[in-house]
Amino acid sequence: MSHDELRPHLEHILENARLMTLLQPVFDLVEGRMMGYEALSRGPSNSPLHAPQALFRVAEQHGMLAALDWACVRMALKTFAQLDLSGRLFVNMSPISLLDASFAPDAMLAALDQVGLTSSQVVIEITENTAALDYGDLRQAVSLLRAAGIEVAIDDLGEGFSSLRLWSELKPAFVKIDKHFIADIHQDPHKIQFVRSIKQLAEGAHSFVIAEGVENVSELAVLKDLGIRYAQGYLIGRPSPVPIRLPPREVLACLQSGTVSVFPTPRGRDGLHVSAGKLVMPAPCVAPATPSQDVLELMMLNPDQHAVAVVDNGIPVGIIHRPAVLDRFIGLYGRELYGKKPCSDFMDADPLIVDKATRMTELSELVVKKGKTAFTQGFVITAEGRYLGLGSGFDLMREVTEMQIVAARYANPLTGLPGNVPIQEHMERLLVNEQTFVTAYFDLDHFKPYNDVYGFRRGDNIIQLLARILQESCVPELDFIGHIGGDDFVVLFQSLDWEVRCHGMLVRFDRECLALFNPEHVEAGGYYSEDRRGTMAFHTLVSLSIGAVLVDPSHFHQYQEVARAASEAKHLAKRIDGSSLFVDQRRMPFGRRLAEEPLPEADCA
Repeated sequence: MSHDELRPHLEHILENARLMTLLQPVFDLVEGRMMGYEALSRGPSNSPLHAPQALFRVAEQHGMLAALDWACVRMALKTFAQLDLSGRLFVNMSPISLLDASFAPDAMLAALDQVGLTSSQVVIEITENTAALDYGDLRQAVSLLRAAGIEVAIDDLGEGFSSLRLWSELKPAFVKIDKHFIADIHQDPHKIQFVRSIKQLAEGAHSFVIAEGVENVSELAVLKDLGIRYAQGYLIGRPSPVPIRLPPREVLACLQSGTVSVFPTPRGRDGLHVSAGKLVMPAPCVAPATPSQDVLELMMLNPDQHAVAVVDNGIPVGIIHRPAVLDRFIGLYGRELYGKKPCSDFMDADPLIVDKATRMTELSELVVKKGKTAFTQGFVITAEGRYLGLGSGFDLMREVTEMQIVAARYANPLTGLPGNVPIQEHMERLLVNEQTFVTAYFDLDHFKPYNDVYGFRRGDNIIQLLARILQESCVPELDFIGHIGGDDFVVLFQSLDWEVRCHGMLVRFDRECLALFNPEHVEAGGYYSEDRRGTMAFHTLVSLSIGAVLVDPSHFHQYQEVARAASEAKHLAKRIDGSSLFVDQRRMPFGRRLAEEPLPEADCA
């Protein structure tokens, strides 16, 4: 059906209050309870406007969005009150509706009083769905609501440029992170860093973060470890006319578990050499003499474009920011006053202009020096002085965040495993959370003679073999594997059967490493090569030593203490002939609680 044909259906829905409210819980990870519910509106099940996308699209087309939003709010308040749910009710509203006179604080308070609710029980969740926003009027509307005791939230942070601007302008009590950044966060280091950065910004702005789209326990565990307070998604509860009041058992089990999530680490170090060219957004430009009304039309045709460059014969001479255009035309006679004037009259004649070869670190410094405008409104990117496209502060923040991750990783290029910095970070997280775990130090015996006889390339192969065995023998969600350097590795075990896994690694290494020796050396059990004093000596085949320490909060408090104890255990393991596991027995009584089976009384050879 066309929009005109659907209008009678919409009118019928509004006249007869035939809306349905579904409620989805918002969960408090700290207190382990539902802190509130988000109201999600639907049309009648037998109507072509049942789906919210169709319902709101038709309302917007016919100028009935405010009426629909008001009807949805009333139905949500009524449903929430009838169910006698605890916590807050989040109701969605577009900025256009928020500015409508019908949503004055007095009207909202009257609607709340009618169903027996108070202003502190409701949060207006602003959904940015329009290109032209008057931020001054929005600030005033939010200020009046806040004075009446009604807080606001920003929905889908990270989905687009406008959401950051809304956050800056409105200073909401709650900020919802778009579900894109939550999906598979346990497998994506960039999403982890993005969410961590948003949390830090929120703390500075006195806002609470709500993570949307949580669908599995692994995602929830990472959010818990990142310190995110609130979460929402199918794992916690689906939208329902009668929503759950208590969280699922698996959610509570995740919160009660002392397990610390193993954060993924990024691959490669290419990000260190990224330049501004990666941020280029191809965007149309205008000449200085272009009529202002043409620029307005260009903006309306490209709602995601935050600015337009002013270019004279290929050379950028200015930039026109979206607010500058909209502010001039939003008034009653805006088009008549400014429509035919050249756009150069209201362009920023001193924009930040950078070459595509500019390094990200240098660009970040330039943006900071230029000030808030360069971040929120963007900058111009050129190629040898000629206009190439635009860049945004949001994209710059995302790229710099990725670079910081890569730079801090210090991963081993041979195995791709995290190096010393991530190892220390994860161990410190375990210690801070007072988690009992096992630190196992892996080291190859007689590795130097092997390199001397077979060469460094074969030496790399045996190191990669050990890395593969470790990765295939550990539980990714529980056990952190790090490559200290050379032939030294460490595993921070949270697996209860860590000792069984270690013995399995020893058996696998002894069996699989034989393929990396010549048959005659395997038969002889070793080979001759020069020792450290330069004399020929017989060396046995490479073996694997593991020194393990049970780390518990009562004995260990700092990274250095654990590292020292693990190094001592490794040296004791190397004194044993052949592949072996040495477990530090001094703290065994407490450590036995971690394992499911009794530990051996003697060292294993």
